[in-house]
Amino acid sequence: MSLFGMGGGSGAVDQNKIMAAEAELDMVTDMFNRLVDVCHQKCITPKYAEGELSKGESVCIDRCVAKYFQVNVQMGEHLQKMGPPGGGKLPGM
Repeated sequence: MSLFGMGGGSGAVDQNKIMAAEAELDMVTDMFNRLVDVCHQKCITPKYAEGELSKGESVCIDRCVAKYFQVNVQMGEHLQKMGPPGGGKLPGM
């Protein structure tokens, strides 16, 4: 079996699947970077007193990450319910 489950023995790779996988990786990387930035700014003081996270910082980061993912899931569900712009209907129909 070839890359991305493409059988047939030709060894050809579907470029559309590669592009979709790259786009998904870019989105996940972007979300992770934004999550790190937001939670770091919120939970970690600019003056590092210790090399390890304090209990308060650790709890803050846990809560921040949980809220971030919860909001992302809720927004995704809301956008799926909304569907494409205009409800997927063509004007005049």
